[in-house]
Amino acid sequence: MDQIKEIPAAKIIIVKLQPAEEGHAFIPRVRYVNSSAADFLGYSVQELLQKNLNFIFPEGKQREAWQSALSQLNDAAAGKSFKGEIETRERARIPVFVSLRILSKQNKAPDAVLVLLQDLSRSVKKMPAAASPSGKGSELDPYQCLEVEHALVESEERFRQMADMAGEWLWEQDPDGYYIYSSTAVNQILGFTVNQVIGRHYTEFLTDQDKENQRSYASIHHPFYGLTNHYRHRDGHLVITESTGLPIINAAGKLLKWRGVDRDITARKQFQDALIESEKRIRLIIESSLSAIVIMDSYGIITDWNPQAEKIFGWTRLEAVGQPLDQLIIPQRLRRAHREGLQRFLRTGAGPMLNRLIELTALRRDQTEFPVEVSISPMKEGNAYSFSAFIHDISSRKAAEHQIRDAQVKLAVARNEINIARTIQTSLSPSVPIATEQFEVHGFCLPADQVGGDYFDYFFVNENRLEMIVADVSGHSLGPALFMVETRSAIRALANGKGTPSEKMTMLNQFLFEDLDKSDFFITLFYMQYDIGTRRLCFASAGHPPPLLFQPAHNTCTALDAGGLILGVNKNVTFEENTLALEQGDIVLLYTDGLIEAENDQGDFFGIDRVCEIFRTHSGQTPKQLIDTLLEQLKQFCLTQTFKDDITLMVFKCK
Repeated sequence: MDQIKEIPAAKIIIVKLQPAEEGHAFIPRVRYVNSSAADFLGYSVQELLQKNLNFIFPEGKQREAWQSALSQLNDAAAGKSFKGEIETRERARIPVFVSLRILSKQNKAPDAVLVLLQDLSRSVKKMPAAASPSGKGSELDPYQCLEVEHALVESEERFRQMADMAGEWLWEQDPDGYYIYSSTAVNQILGFTVNQVIGRHYTEFLTDQDKENQRSYASIHHPFYGLTNHYRHRDGHLVITESTGLPIINAAGKLLKWRGVDRDITARKQFQDALIESEKRIRLIIESSLSAIVIMDSYGIITDWNPQAEKIFGWTRLEAVGQPLDQLIIPQRLRRAHREGLQRFLRTGAGPMLNRLIELTALRRDQTEFPVEVSISPMKEGNAYSFSAFIHDISSRKAAEHQIRDAQVKLAVARNEINIARTIQTSLSPSVPIATEQFEVHGFCLPADQVGGDYFDYFFVNENRLEMIVADVSGHSLGPALFMVETRSAIRALANGKGTPSEKMTMLNQFLFEDLDKSDFFITLFYMQYDIGTRRLCFASAGHPPPLLFQPAHNTCTALDAGGLILGVNKNVTFEENTLALEQGDIVLLYTDGLIEAENDQGDFFGIDRVCEIFRTHSGQTPKQLIDTLLEQLKQFCLTQTFKDDITLMVFKCK
């Protein structure tokens, strides 16, 4: 086919038949045109691609004959021929013999059509020797053109079928790098159809990293082989191909086009890269292993020796590799047993010391002996064995065991101290609720660890004033627990004095600032004062989650918010203070963020809305019953009995 394409008498155009507007059967768009046809018509190949081929046939009888021939291409007739005239770029009319052959169909209708033009301005043409069956050249009259046409069709069909079966992307580009032919394998490799590729520059499909690097190949006249290209698939993923290209040059040295093939090597490249990375990882593991790794062949000669082996035994890798293993690291008295055990394994395949962890005595370069822990594994490579040994120096194990015993003792002491701290922390929280004819208040703390950083308190300042506090020290271990104790002591020290919640929190912040500033901890706190006589609640916040006020009479659940910075950030802070009057049946819930930020398996928070709904449903319960209900539903929501953060609840209810 390639020889026929270059025959001057064979002027080849391949058109794609597209649905036409009203009054026409098809729109024949040019998909491929060879240089002979382009020169004959007076255009460049690029100018003809994607054009409606109707324009080369003069309007009137010539165009009607052309369109009639197209319309008669069907299942019954694979081809059609007629004599007519075409019009060149210079408006010259030339008599031609036009042959049409169906190349492919879609839904049983012609899809791609081969158009062969034969110049009839001369009675006969001379077929070049390269295309002549005899090799000597022959006369080609208009009717012999049909034989050339049939050969061309068969060759084109064979070429197309081979390209499709190969699974490799065969392509042709014009001298500027624009695709003029593509096999259907481009759809499998890049996800684009042939029509989406034809007429586009090859760099449009490359990744950004390859666009500039590969552009230079369009301007050279030398073939390239095994060029790695990085394409972007239509769906966006990376495709790697191995590309080979051949420039087609005429006798005058002019570059006519490029012909090439791309083979998809994405999977192979990924496998090779993975294999290389695996080998690198294995080498890195060997080099960075904390155990000495020594590999020996079936003759007892060392073949590999990692840096840790250098460190443990004192021999460098260069000194060790190639030496008998028993001469370097096995004490004299044990060498015979080593050699006999190796020979027994090679004869019988049995080795009692293989594939298990054992303790042995090894020898350093300075001839000192020391205990090691060894795991030896045989590896069969072809018909020969090699042995890998992972060796760990355990001479310091006794010291480590002694340290472990000391640590166990210290841990027991620490646990005892934690138990004492937990007992003290528990004793500092109110042990019983306060219940009067006017109100009732109750609190509970569920630490995430054995001791926590949450704190709650309620106490009478005098017969007419009740103070309630909830605080959260960041973290939930012994350190936050100690800060909690310090905070409670400071609050109790300030309790007997006069002052509003905001004033007391200002003094508390100044008192704790230096200790908090030196540590990585901070404290959020909410302070409430309740005037029993007037039922007025005064409150201030230091960055703490706002308590919830549920008023059954109005069926509302609102947050008691007040602006204020967390304790320990700045020494001089002014805290906002608010007041409100409580009504009979009103309920106030003070809590730490461990309640609303608890998550279930789906990542959903327990949240404020669920808390408010519980209050609506159970507002008739006592404060203790409300706390029990909240905790029970929280555990059911999270499907756990323990939580990641401390959870503290305090409920105040007006009777």
